[in-house]
Amino acid sequence: MKKVLIALTLILSTVAGFAQQKIGYLNAEELLYSMPEAKKADEEITAYAKTFQEKIVAMQKDFETKYKVYEDGMKSKSFTQAVQELKEQELKNLQDNIQSTQQNAEEKVAGKRQELLKPITEKADKAIQDVAKAKGYTFIFDSSNAGLVYAASDNIIDDVKALLGIKNTPATGGTKPAPGGNKTPAPKK
Repeated sequence: MKKVLIALTLILSTVAGFAQQKIGYLNAEELLYSMPEAKKADEEITAYAKTFQEKIVAMQKDFETKYKVYEDGMKSKSFTQAVQELKEQELKNLQDNIQSTQQNAEEKVAGKRQELLKPITEKADKAIQDVAKAKGYTFIFDSSNAGLVYAASDNIIDDVKALLGIKNTPATGGTKPAPGGNKTPAPKK
């Protein structure tokens, strides 16, 4: 009997401990895209990527021009075997250079994106933590990454936006909060 009472006491104290935890959620993607700094960073990233895209387009046009010359020479049989091999090698080198430039551009743009967004995400994370501490939340879940299927807890995005000085308007890049207030089910993904 004594063991049953001890086990019951342990179970009830564990359940009481879980009941004291306060859980909230927000859509971090919506928060990020509603921050003016993120919009400015996105514009910078787009402009940076455009410089690479212009170079790649010029390289592709050069390839197409040289391929047309090669194709015309092959049709008219005006190339010797040595010239044909030289033209083929030149085309292969151009194609390899285009692919290398594309890969390099993608890596540089990703690095620039990370560089520009890191301080913004750190600022958002700090604001989320500050709101969580101020309102006594034990856990905050991000509903933008499919980790949350149902939310019967508080959506704290308005509080975090207020702390960051962002007016409560729908974000252009994120999703709109579900209608019906702060205690709504998150969309199933």
